[in-house]
Amino acid sequence: MKIYVGNLANSVTDQELNDLFASYGAITSARIIKDKFSGQSRGFGFVEMGDSEASAAIAALNGSEVKGQRIRVSEARPPQERTGGFGGERRGPRTGGFGGRSGGNGGGFGSRGSSDRFNR
Repeated sequence: MKIYVGNLANSVTDQELNDLFASYGAITSARIIKDKFSGQSRGFGFVEMGDSEASAAIAALNGSEVKGQRIRVSEARPPQERTGGFGGERRGPRTGGFGGRSGGNGGGFGSRGSSDRFNR
């Protein structure tokens, strides 16, 4: 079972996270999630272990204090499907310009090729 561990202090390491859960059973993996640019902790991580051990660890560790912070421990939710780009789903070819047809910087009032209603 995959366990979510949140509200972690930035100084908690993968090894410390592993050690915290080790007393509840065999751990498959323990990982702190880090910012890809700065390399600093994002304040949460994941631990993988057997189902019965995970249930016991969640019950015992949720709300406990680690390095001055009360951690949140729960079963991890499955990852959500992510869509690319800004603002969600991409729906076909891109159109160019503000108010223009396709491609380039076409658009605006009175420019060639912008919109039929302005060039009649």
